[in-house]
Amino acid sequence: MNWNKSLRQIHRWLSIAFTVAVMVNIIALLRDIQVVWVGLSALLPLVLLMLTGLCLFALPYAAKWRA
Repeated sequence: MNWNKSLRQIHRWLSIAFTVAVMVNIIALLRDIQVVWVGLSALLPLVLLMLTGLCLFALPYAAKWRA
């Protein structure tokens, strides 16, 4: 498995983790639970999603640059 496929797989799993974290955050808000870590739990997957997304965005341009 090359790094391009593994990067895409990591990006997919991070999107699932981000979705679950947002759902937990919404449930906590509906139940009036005020815990800081619940609110911040979606930030780590979001930052990692941004980094992997930027890498995936740059892949076609890097392929053109190499050719």
